[in-house]
Amino acid sequence: MTTIPGAGSADASPGAARPASLSPSRAGDFMQCPLLYRFRVIDRLPEKPSAAATRGTLVHAVLERLFDHPAAERTVPRAKELLPGQWERLLEAKPELAGLFPEGDGGAGLAAWLAEAEALVERWFTLEDPTRLEPVEREFFVETELASGLRLRGIIDRVDVAPTGEVRIVDYKTGKAPRPEYAEGALFQMKFYALVVWRLKGVVPRRLQLVYLGSGDVLTYDPVVADLERVERKLHALWEAISEATETGDWRPRPTKLCGWCDHRAVCPEFGGTPPVYPLVVVPRPDRPAGS
Repeated sequence: MTTIPGAGSADASPGAARPASLSPSRAGDFMQCPLLYRFRVIDRLPEKPSAAATRGTLVHAVLERLFDHPAAERTVPRAKELLPGQWERLLEAKPELAGLFPEGDGGAGLAAWLAEAEALVERWFTLEDPTRLEPVEREFFVETELASGLRLRGIIDRVDVAPTGEVRIVDYKTGKAPRPEYAEGALFQMKFYALVVWRLKGVVPRRLQLVYLGSGDVLTYDPVVADLERVERKLHALWEAISEATETGDWRPRPTKLCGWCDHRAVCPEFGGTPPVYPLVVVPRPDRPAGS
């Protein structure tokens, strides 16, 4: 068996646990780089907060809270009024976010960042009309166990249900829409959610909708059962690969242009680093004969 540095250990570390479920984000991590999945799920290495990701969290919170108000009050000014309060809530939960902005600039950095968030919120009103929407769910946690025992979970930004019973799953993205050739990758998360809803409720969502606030685009897709069955097969294959790596400790790095934004380069073999000692019990696998 081929291993990477830091992969072996005789005994599991206290508190270490094997992966027990799969979410769209973690599935995406494994497809991007198996070693990144290990660092996030098994080693649980800390990562620095980023201004872009935090801005996305803030915008999502504002759009969620806006629906607490009556339809007539879901206006641009009201949405903008929610920003400072939601930012304070984020800071209260994670005080370290204050370090995203330089000290001694008189608050200019924070003000510019909040203005960017405000622009994203305002753009949303050009893409959807919240006065005509009454979401059934917001920030909806979903979880189901497939017949195989694989547990799937995730959080859906918004679920709309038409009077006729048709379901629409909506996700907000604060970045720009991908080019057409990359649309399938962008839809993976939505098809994941559609699969969970189908297995939970027995209903195939009528529409999947990605709302890109960064570019002002809306990407929609109408799934069918065959789509969701393909996603289910893909997730089973992913989980089999994750289970194999979990038992053997063999987590391979997969270098891409995204490595430049990774917080874990210092412990990545691709950049001369050594991963932490693997915290789980390793189950050695015999090497396969050549040509098999």
